[in-house]
Amino acid sequence: MLKPKTIMLERNSFPFGLILAILLPALAFGILYSIYGLLETQGWVSTGGFRPMFRERTCAIFAIAMDGFLLNYFQKRYLHNSVRGVVIVIALMVIGWLVMFGKYVF
Repeated sequence: MLKPKTIMLERNSFPFGLILAILLPALAFGILYSIYGLLETQGWVSTGGFRPMFRERTCAIFAIAMDGFLLNYFQKRYLHNSVRGVVIVIALMVIGWLVMFGKYVF
């Protein structure tokens, strides 16, 4: 009997969830940081009046939030092992964000 084709993102494995949860925010951070730099060179945004490390903090928190979409995708398809990988990465990234940027926020 032939197996139905599976979509690549529908793998239920812990390492797969870890890898995607690391790659997606890294890619998102790079894109957001580049867009912010482009907007600054065009004169549409300025860095004046913001707290230190504003661009990095904001891009990093949005990049971490992108994993929420990945988490939702895996949960809707009952891919629990992949969800575990994503949750661990999100938790570690949030802790890392607080360690790196917490002094600039509080």
